Amino acid sequence: TGLAARVLAGCTTGAVAVACAQPTDVVKVRFQANGAMLESGRRYSGTVDAYRTIAREEGVRGLWRGTLPNIARNAIVNCGELVTYDLIKDALLRAQLMTDNVPCHFVAAFGAGFCATVVASPVDVVKTRYMNAGPGQYRNVLSCLLALLMQDGLAGLYKGFVPSFLRLGSWNVVMFISYEQLQRAAALARPAQS
Repeated sequence: TGLAARVLAGCTTGAVAVACAQPTDVVKVRFQANGAMLESGRRYSGTVDAYRTIAREEGVRGLWRGTLPNIARNAIVNCGELVTYDLIKDALLRAQLMTDNVPCHFVAAFGAGFCATVVASPVDVVKTRYMNAGPGQYRNVLSCLLALLMQDGLAGLYKGFVPSFLRLGSWNVVMFISYEQLQRAAALARPAQS
């Protein structure tokens, strides 16, 4: 499969996933910010209450706040993960540095997690800040990005890089090793069914 097809597949799956799950992400981001507040200042008593409160106060559109930056983020993360995993694994195998086994999958997945974090962190920071913003705080995503750059500079786009990398790196290792092992098990099971 060529690079263009891999990139298109990564972007498409990322966009479709966001289209289905955006309200859940908005509630997660808001509920996490809510949990950091003193009990007297909390806006939501639980997850269901968060959905209701957001829909009541901001309309159903409030549950879809930040959809475009989230689509961009997911498309970038998926490309960063899927494409770089394949490229790293292929390079390791072509150079005969490793064989197609768990250590090779681990190295490729770890590299994919790092690449995904590098390219996705700026979008992720802006997305989270925009979703957490109060009504009217930013006109749009671009104004949120500009305010962040004015306040924190380019380094602000990489706030929380280490925890993000630890999360994405470990996620990629578990996901790709599991995927490879399931794919191998499925291939072994196929001849037995014939």
